[in-house]
Amino acid sequence: MPALKRYAHAVSWTAGRLTSGRRVLPAFLIIGAQRSGTTSLYRALAQHPLILKPVLRKGVHYFDLAYDRGLPWYRAHFPLRPTAARLERRYGYRPQAFESSPYYLFHPLAGPRISVDLPGVKLIVLVRDPVERAFSAHAHELARGFETEPDFARAVELEEERLAGAVEALVTSPCSTSTAHRHHAYLARGRYAEQLARLEPLVGRERILVLDSGRFFTEPETAYDRVLAFLGLPHIGTPVFERHNARPRPAPMPDTLRRELSRRFEEDDALLLSWLGAEPSWRC
Repeated sequence: MPALKRYAHAVSWTAGRLTSGRRVLPAFLIIGAQRSGTTSLYRALAQHPLILKPVLRKGVHYFDLAYDRGLPWYRAHFPLRPTAARLERRYGYRPQAFESSPYYLFHPLAGPRISVDLPGVKLIVLVRDPVERAFSAHAHELARGFETEPDFARAVELEEERLAGAVEALVTSPCSTSTAHRHHAYLARGRYAEQLARLEPLVGRERILVLDSGRFFTEPETAYDRVLAFLGLPHIGTPVFERHNARPRPAPMPDTLRRELSRRFEEDDALLLSWLGAEPSWRC
């Protein structure tokens, strides 16, 4: 991060910390899945005048990586209450703050923490073809330096060994982190129904909206309208929909590997029907 940007962040964070008691908390969160269009949805929603993004960055990562810093630290990342009050007077609807941290869906402690600290919060989950998601995640982690195995098939083979004991360690030591759990869970992160089942009893199904990212990218207006209806907000303005964070890959996935991995996800994908109300786009 350039020095000027670091300085601006430090100044903004200091101001946020000093005024934390006068700031709003999120009304909804985009919690995942990683590499499934969360940034694109975040940027589309941030254009709405009644949707308030974090002051510094889209993902605060409080409920997964920084929970030990406390709720005042988290609150410091969001807009001031007077700002929200002005918008409410202007538009006649209460503004809603939000953030997007795609690791929340997968982290074993994020859901329980969210349910305690943000009662009534709504959660948005994007799901993508889990095979394509895994392939995209591998390229992403390789480019960022968190992955050292350049061969995707081999990285998938290593996953079970790498993740062995990671969940137990995170639960046993709540302030700890796991590089493998965060950066090498290529297949595990794609078992969406398993993660949703863990989340549902904590917040209630009615407060979870699951979107098919394939349909979001082909029909963004329809998905956007669903989100506004879910949040109870009016349609104001005309958002610009763009694809963000797409990353080129050096070579296509071999068809044999794609078929093998697709078979592994058949059972989990079938369980998504009740969440999506339709077959996942990648199974049609």
